[in-house]
Amino acid sequence: TSIYVKASKTTLYLQDAVEEVLPSLLEQQVTVFILADSCKTAGVQSFRDKMSKASSDPLPKELRSHITLQSPVTYIYTSGTTGLPKAAVITHSKLWAMSWLLFVAGVNSNDVIYISLPLYHSVGFLGFTGAIDKGITVALKSKFSASQFWDDCRRYNVTVILYIGEIMRYLCNKPKKLNDKDHNVRLAIGNGIRAAVWSDFIRRFGNVQIREFYGATEANFSLLNYSGKIGAVGRDSFLNRKTSPYSLIKYDTDKGEPFRDSSGLCIEAAKGEPGLLVSEITPRAPFLGYLGDLKQTEKKRLHNVFKKGDTYINSGDLLYIDEDDFIYFVDRVGDTFRWKGENVATTEVADVITLADCIKDANVYGVKVPGQEGRVGMAAVALRDGLKFDSADVFKQVENLLPAYARPRFLRIQSCLDVTGTFKHMKVKLMEEGFNPNQIADPLYFLSEKEKDYIPLTLEIFDSVTSGNIQI
Repeated sequence: TSIYVKASKTTLYLQDAVEEVLPSLLEQQVTVFILADSCKTAGVQSFRDKMSKASSDPLPKELRSHITLQSPVTYIYTSGTTGLPKAAVITHSKLWAMSWLLFVAGVNSNDVIYISLPLYHSVGFLGFTGAIDKGITVALKSKFSASQFWDDCRRYNVTVILYIGEIMRYLCNKPKKLNDKDHNVRLAIGNGIRAAVWSDFIRRFGNVQIREFYGATEANFSLLNYSGKIGAVGRDSFLNRKTSPYSLIKYDTDKGEPFRDSSGLCIEAAKGEPGLLVSEITPRAPFLGYLGDLKQTEKKRLHNVFKKGDTYINSGDLLYIDEDDFIYFVDRVGDTFRWKGENVATTEVADVITLADCIKDANVYGVKVPGQEGRVGMAAVALRDGLKFDSADVFKQVENLLPAYARPRFLRIQSCLDVTGTFKHMKVKLMEEGFNPNQIADPLYFLSEKEKDYIPLTLEIFDSVTSGNIQI
């Protein structure tokens, strides 16, 4: 086992972090390299020095004689939005499948791919490995920048971009320019783009073909929307179900588990009904789980789904299939909460809130209220630069576009929203902090049905809500 540390002014903290645990690493016979000409730290070796002495001859075949398609090639860590990151095992066969996705989506060897995502993220990783496989030119950005994105695309003659949903939204949120459509980008490949952002993106930046796909780093199943149907992640088909058997099953968000019938088996969701995506574990579609974490690996397995003894992967995602068999992502099961007997999808609510001119970003979650079943909606929001909170506009959007049970009863104004390294919203801490003005310094607002507006959440209102004097 080896660890590589990049040496630069911006990443020296990684070296410090490794040095803290270096004695234990060396005890475990872990070799630590640094990408520098030399290193004064005992036990850390220079990778450049090793590379300069390496032979240019092809590797002897015996060095890889024990390697099969099911051998691990790398580990990709989950984002850790709902807990500690876990190392998903990536085999050689999965690596090939990830790389082939580019070409299924329409990339060819004459393209130039712009990668602004970190390479430890699956989308950035598959773009990089796919480019190596076919000899495609890569314009590799050290860090995503919305303000530099299109200038980079023009400078390097980029034809293909990789994205996750938040990247596309950040680009759409930048001030419009006369040269927004002045670029050669023809194809965008990624996942997580919302339908409203999708439409806005192609209106503003031109006829870019968006290839939205669905998948998870550790999963044995993926989908690709090759037809360009806005909002969809793919299409339900006989071929998909034959090669990688999957289904959407009814899910109880209160208990956090699938509904089961009298025989103890799961129930398939109807068309148009959100259901938990599960994919069967088979020799052709294996699931290796997380390195050294049997407990978390087993948590992803779902047993006795449609017959006794079968095993499926619990994707943790709610999706639905429309009448034309297109498949749409709804929400993560941890992000969907139940209020007034109804399921509330946080991404849907966030989309509506951000329609208000003053709102730059919204992170929606459910919070506990004493004496109430389920969780009531709350949103942490960040305002657009130079704009003040327009409570009336926000109220208008949620009243017109959301059913009563889905309207956030509490708002929290933050200077910026906490996100992971791949722009996923952090919710756990916000859920724990709730809506108590005694403990939160940020401005808080309460949805007043009487005043038809979001009003400041005072201590008096807080006490009335928690005591039950104000019914919500």
